Amino acid sequence: MEPKPIHAQGFFTVSKTGRFVEIIRFDYYDPEEYYADIYHNEEKYYWETWKLAHNMQAELDSEEVFINGTRTKPKVLLVNIEHSGAPELPHVTFIIEFSGPLKKGVNTYENVYEAEVAEYDLEAYWIFPPGTIIKCFEGDMEYDIKERVLYLWKRKGDFVKGYEKIVFELS
Repeated sequence: MEPKPIHAQGFFTVSKTGRFVEIIRFDYYDPEEYYADIYHNEEKYYWETWKLAHNMQAELDSEEVFINGTRTKPKVLLVNIEHSGAPELPHVTFIIEFSGPLKKGVNTYENVYEAEVAEYDLEAYWIFPPGTIIKCFEGDMEYDIKERVLYLWKRKGDFVKGYEKIVFELS
C-alpha cells in the first residue's frame, strides 16, 4: 500500500515586488512505513523526492496561473519528506515560487486547474503585504478574510470546479 495523502495545508506569501512563495505540506497515512524506510537511505530518499518534485511540477504545469492577466509558471524549489513522531504519519513539504507584475492599486491573481472532488481536507493561508486590502475571492472553496490574510478551505468530498480568483489592492 502506497502512502496516501490525508490532509494538506498551504501557506502563500505575496510580496509587493510580485514574488509569490508557497509552502505546502501534505500529511500522509503510510501504514507500511515506506517513507520511514527510505528516510536514512540517501539514494532512495533522493529519488523519491525527485519523483515527488517531478509529479508536483507536472501538476503545476497543467495549471494556468495569471497575475494581472500575465501568465506565470510556478516552479518547485524544494521537496522534503519528514516525520512528526510516528513513522506511519509522514509529511511531504513543497516549496514553490512564481512571480508576476504587481502594481500599486488593484491586482488580480487567477488560477485555472482541473476540476476535482477533494480527496482530503485542505486549508490555505494567503498572507499579503502590510496595507493590502483583499477585495474579493471567487472560487468554490470556503473562505474568510481577516485584514490582509485570506483563509481558504475545502473538505474531503467537496467538488471544486477548478477556478479561483483573488482581487487585492496594494497601497
